[in-house]
Amino acid sequence: MPELYIGLISGTSRDGVEAVLAASGGPLGWQVRAHLRHTYPESVAADLARLTVAEHGHFQELGQLDAAIGEVFADAALALLHEAGLEPGAVRAIGSHGQTLHHAPTAGPPFSWQIGDPFRIAERTGIDTVAMFRQRDIAAGGEGAPLACALHAACFSDATVARAVVNIGGISNITWLRPGQPVLGYDCGPGNTLLDAWIRELKGLPFDDRGQWAAQGKARPELLRTLRSDPFFALKPPKTTGPEYFSLRWLEDRLLTVTDIGDDVDVQATLTEFTAGVVADAVLHEHPDGHSCEVLVCGGGVRNAELMRRLRKRLGDIPVAETGDLGLPAEQVEAAAFAWLARQTIHGQAGNVPAVTGAAGPRILGCIIPGTRPVEGTIEPA
Repeated sequence: MPELYIGLISGTSRDGVEAVLAASGGPLGWQVRAHLRHTYPESVAADLARLTVAEHGHFQELGQLDAAIGEVFADAALALLHEAGLEPGAVRAIGSHGQTLHHAPTAGPPFSWQIGDPFRIAERTGIDTVAMFRQRDIAAGGEGAPLACALHAACFSDATVARAVVNIGGISNITWLRPGQPVLGYDCGPGNTLLDAWIRELKGLPFDDRGQWAAQGKARPELLRTLRSDPFFALKPPKTTGPEYFSLRWLEDRLLTVTDIGDDVDVQATLTEFTAGVVADAVLHEHPDGHSCEVLVCGGGVRNAELMRRLRKRLGDIPVAETGDLGLPAEQVEAAAFAWLARQTIHGQAGNVPAVTGAAGPRILGCIIPGTRPVEGTIEPA
C-alpha cells in the first residue's frame, strides 16, 4: 500500500488553509485521496492582512501570529484525518508550506519567510512534519520558488504535446513542460492579489465572485499600459514576486499617474485584463513554434469566469483546460505539491528544479520535525 502524505498550504490570497491527503497512484502518478478547506478565524485573518502589508511589525505580534497559524494548520490536518476516517499513524508525513509573510529573493541577503509554527503541527498531530521548504533553495542561490513545478513535471508532462501549467493564486506562475527540453518555470505577476485588494478596499468583499463586478466595467488602455510598464515584466527567469510587491499601495501609486481610470468598476475590469494579459504573454512568449501546445490552469483563479474568459480570448486557438480535467482538481494542486515534496524529503530526494529557481543544483528541501514522542528513559544521565 502506498505511503500517505498530507499537504498543507495557505497561498498568497491568505484566506485559509488547503489540506490534501495524497499518495502515489492514479493516472497522473500522484492522487489526492481527500481534500479539505479550512478557513482562517477572523482574528487570525485580520492580523495576517495587517501585518503582511505593514512596513514594521513588533516581534511579539509576529511571534503570536506564527503560533496561531501553526495551530490553524494543525486543526486543518486533524480535520482532514477525521474526514478521511484515518488515525494519525496511517500518515507517513505532513508537508507544510506555511503562510508566506514576506518573500524577498533579491534582498541582501535574500530570504523568504513562512509562518505557521510546524512544531505545533507535529506536536498536535503526532505526525512527522516537513517544513521550511524554500530556505534551502535560497541558501543554494535560488529564488525559493516556484516549487510546485516539480510536481507539475511529474504529473502533467506529455511525450508529444507541450504543456503550460498555469497556477493563478494570489500570484500567477507558469511551468513549461516541453518534450525533450528542460522544465522552465517562473512567476508571471499578479494573479488574484490585486483583484482581491481592490474589491476589498471599495466594497468590503473578500473577492470578486466569478468576476461579476469586473464584467460590468471597461478596461482602460492608459491604466493598463501603466500597470504593464513595471520593470518586473522585463526581467528574465528565474524570477519570483509576491503580494508584498504587487500590493494595494503599488496600485494606488499608479492610479495617481493616470488621467483616465474611469469608475471603480473600470479599475477592476482593467486589473482583470491586466492579470489575464501577463499570463497570456508568458504563454505566448514561450509557445513552441510549429508545435501543438495546451494550457492547464489551476489555483483559485479558475473560479473567476471573467478572468478565464479574458485569458481564453488572449490565447486565441491555444486550448485552455483545468488540471481537474486530467485528474487533479485545480484548487488542490498546490497542497498536493507540498505533500509530494514531503515525500521527496522523507526519502532523501531533491525537491527543487534548479533550472526554475536558479539554485546551484538539486537540493533536498525542508527540515523534518519528528511527530512521535521519544520512548521514556532513552536519555541516560551523564
